[in-house]
Amino acid sequence: MADQAEKLRNIIKAQSRPRRQAARVITVTSGKGGVGKSNTAINLAIQFRKMDQKVIILDADFGLANIEIMFGTVPKYNLYDLIYQGKNIRDIITWGPMDVGFISGGSGIVGMANLSQDYLNYIIQNLVELDSMADVIIVDTGAGISNAVLEFLVASNEILLVTTPEPTSITDSYSLLKALNRHSRFKPEYTSINVLANKVKNEEEGSMLYHKLNTVVSRYLKLPIEYLGYIPQDEQLSRAVMQQTPISIQNTSARSALAYGGIARKLMNVEEESPKVKHGMMAFFSHIMTGRR
Repeated sequence: MADQAEKLRNIIKAQSRPRRQAARVITVTSGKGGVGKSNTAINLAIQFRKMDQKVIILDADFGLANIEIMFGTVPKYNLYDLIYQGKNIRDIITWGPMDVGFISGGSGIVGMANLSQDYLNYIIQNLVELDSMADVIIVDTGAGISNAVLEFLVASNEILLVTTPEPTSITDSYSLLKALNRHSRFKPEYTSINVLANKVKNEEEGSMLYHKLNTVVSRYLKLPIEYLGYIPQDEQLSRAVMQQTPISIQNTSARSALAYGGIARKLMNVEEESPKVKHGMMAFFSHIMTGRR
């Protein structure tokens, strides 16, 4: 593994060019399924597009294909085809509503650490291109605690944790943060964790949800988490999901659509007020491949 890591670092040095601006990578995750994680990823992407940001979603919820289902689009290729079938990065990007790009992960990332130098070189060359194609890249992880989910979170500098008022959602969110905090390669000083309260009645319930989670996290994990805001329970959102159209497009005046717009603006303002170094997708995947930050 040490030799592989050294090979990858050399490749990254060779491929890195000062003229290329790294994209901002936001990893959206949750402690359990059914909390609106993928819906959040899609609607934030749409809201970012309305702010003239170029956006690509990486659907890393392997085997479930939530993004393509919600977009009502079937991709021709996925990340597996890039790694093992010789496709380039532009081949595997499917363009959805408002020119939001998305990449279906398939099972391509499994086993990336064992690839030869030629494969690594080809992959890195393609991943570098993502940074020039997008301002924001949203990684939609699987739900729950798995090795794959934890690897994505450990590699992330910016995590968005989606939770709901259900007691199981709160406890599962805590369990996910506990597993992340115990991970040998997790570095909290380099990671911002924002909590989004979803499917709540009002602002008060959203704030209470965050405080419940933060109380146990700060007491037992000593892990800083921030409250990003809330998305209200909205029947119009449920109908939009059934019709495979993001609520941020179908009904821009819906309560949930307005809330997603506010969250997107807040994320953009946070970056402007306190800009962090953007490591981009090349650095993100280098961690996945080598197991090192």
